[in-house]
Amino acid sequence: MTMPFGPRLLAGPPLTDGPERLEAHRARLGDLPPSTGRRDVISVVEASGLLGRGGAGFPVGRKWRAVAEHSAGDAVVVVNGAEGEPRSAKDRALMECRPHLVLDGAAVAAEAVGAPDVILYVGSEHTEARRVLARAIAEREPDPGVRIQIVAAPVGYVAGEATAVVHYLNAADARPTFLDARPHERGVAGRPTLVQNVESLAHVALIARFGDTWYREVGRGPTRGSALVTVSGTNTRRTVREIEYGTTIGEVARLSASTSTADAVLLGGYFGTWAALDEVRDEPLDPVMMRERGLAFGCGVVSFSDPRTCGVAATAEIMAYMAGATAAQCGPCVFGLAAIAQATRRLADGTAPDHDLERIEGWAAQVEGRGACHHPDGAIALLRSALHVFADDFARHQDHRRCPAARVDVA
Repeated sequence: MTMPFGPRLLAGPPLTDGPERLEAHRARLGDLPPSTGRRDVISVVEASGLLGRGGAGFPVGRKWRAVAEHSAGDAVVVVNGAEGEPRSAKDRALMECRPHLVLDGAAVAAEAVGAPDVILYVGSEHTEARRVLARAIAEREPDPGVRIQIVAAPVGYVAGEATAVVHYLNAADARPTFLDARPHERGVAGRPTLVQNVESLAHVALIARFGDTWYREVGRGPTRGSALVTVSGTNTRRTVREIEYGTTIGEVARLSASTSTADAVLLGGYFGTWAALDEVRDEPLDPVMMRERGLAFGCGVVSFSDPRTCGVAATAEIMAYMAGATAAQCGPCVFGLAAIAQATRRLADGTAPDHDLERIEGWAAQVEGRGACHHPDGAIALLRSALHVFADDFARHQDHRRCPAARVDVA
């Protein structure tokens, strides 16, 4: 898993050292190319193949070009650091420890799409990240052509979805919207808007310095480059690591001593999938290859559990969270996910009436594909994977009202 020599996102001082100051950042990486050297940066980003790191994996260069084509020098760049996924810590790691890498990426984006305004949209619960970014902005010489502000994003799983971000900045309502115009056409204040994840912009800051060929030097499969993953195991604190795409799940498991007894893994976070570790140990962490196998890279969560974890209880906790995190805009979310969450909790507690498991499977089919946004679909995809991976646990809970596991918690 050793990457070729050269700076990557987590090169430099250990994350435990805290935020890298501007002087150290520039001494390590050098200055960004001057503005005139960034005119063709969209083509360079496109050539790099960089995928967005917010979870959907949309090509970054294509998104930038769409905004630039609608911009008359009046675009808005939104740096998305909401990070509402409960098991992810990668964006906070960058904001708190590599703030100037994030700000460099935002500067490149603003130049590329013609944006006089940059908004750092950072989760309100991420107090340290906002403090570090504010100090980092104060360290830098102001760009007279760009206004920068920090906005505290509301707590909520859907608050980081692109249209929800725009809706909040326009109307203080962080719910997804479904208007004909997309953010790249009419976003914040009706202007073309680029909503880009923190990690995506940090990669751009390096691509702008070292080029698309440099970026593609790592990666073992169809997806090139490196990515941040948040790794956790039972009773282990979350750790952010940088891997090259194509690193296997088994290799990541060996990075954490607590995963030696792991038998299942949650991939991609709460919009992701459960998988039996023995079945996916040799699978590469590559978004393209994972999608072909029905798995999800998502926001880079790799969370291991072991036989002491009750799969039913773990799923009940996630479904309760997802039911409580809806935008409350449609019946499938408000009623469907709530019913599924309640039934899953009854199964976990051993109080489920007969046929509750069948009801869950039936409700899942009714909810899937009928939501106003993708929130219910993500929740149902995770539920279906849990019903498969933990099939014996679910059956035992339904048929015998007892749990085969020693305990219910999951990291």
